[in-house]
Amino acid sequence: MALTNSQYDAIMREYNRKQAKDRYEQEQRIKEVYGAIGQMEDLEKEISSLAVSQAKKLLEGEKQALTALREKLADLREQKQVLLAAAGFPADYMEMRYHCPDCRDTGYVGREKCHCFRQTEIDFLYTQSNLKEVLERENFSRFCLDYYGDRADYPGRQLSPRENILRVMKSCRDLVEHVDQFPVNILFTGPAGVGKTYLTHCIAKEMLDRYRSVIYLTSNDLFDTLSKSKFEYRPDADSTCLHQHILDCDMLIIDDLGTELNNTFTTSQLFYCLNERAAAKRSTVISTNLSIAALTESYSERVTSRLLSSYKIWEIYGEDIRIKKLLREKT
Repeated sequence: MALTNSQYDAIMREYNRKQAKDRYEQEQRIKEVYGAIGQMEDLEKEISSLAVSQAKKLLEGEKQALTALREKLADLREQKQVLLAAAGFPADYMEMRYHCPDCRDTGYVGREKCHCFRQTEIDFLYTQSNLKEVLERENFSRFCLDYYGDRADYPGRQLSPRENILRVMKSCRDLVEHVDQFPVNILFTGPAGVGKTYLTHCIAKEMLDRYRSVIYLTSNDLFDTLSKSKFEYRPDADSTCLHQHILDCDMLIIDDLGTELNNTFTTSQLFYCLNERAAAKRSTVISTNLSIAALTESYSERVTSRLLSSYKIWEIYGEDIRIKKLLREKT
């Protein structure tokens, strides 16, 4: 959904607040330095004055004078660094510090929206507050292994459910750690209630903590959005904007694939979505109750080929955690 004027204004007011806070905190650090280093204020004034003179000489084309000014400025700045170090301050202590160095807390890099602005925009578009509340409860740091049995002879498996989930968690965290080098494409399969959705929440939290944009949708919501965008298009349509974010966000999470009404349209749109994101090297995480064999029967060969060739596939197994929780609450 497109941002309303009030939503856009609210975002920009927050950026203005950040800029004011940046300036205030810089001024406080400068006052601290001036109080600790008596000659620093005069040195700073001299540097500022020479910088203005340098700019004038540059405009006037006086190359010889400009060279002398540059040498003097370099000398003064070196003196400044020596004084700061001697007093125990970091070299950049008097410089401006930004929440987002890429856009310097303006929201824009040139004429393009910064990644931090786009994440804020997605928060509005996707109403991500519900997900964020979930992520406070469901993340790797709060993952409970007690619900996974440690039987080494689990039927048909070489690893116990606990050994398996530990291996999956480590792999997921390693993949997210290297998301800058290559996209994170994961397919979780397994029966209901074994923690697949919880794992997608854990990954979402890790990505958000790295300031990556994340969109989380059930398969029903995904195909509903794609359908509205295709068949109910209007230039200002909400679904059109969300449709673009589905393709562009750093990570798309599709939960419960296979629960939607499966037909030719959903299959073609799933391939389109996966293919577009793969071409753009965007990360995608999918959870499904379907086995690989069932996926092959339910979707086209192109879809299953894409999943089998490009995704890390993890089968999650064990007893139904929801039933275990209910039994634990009753005892």
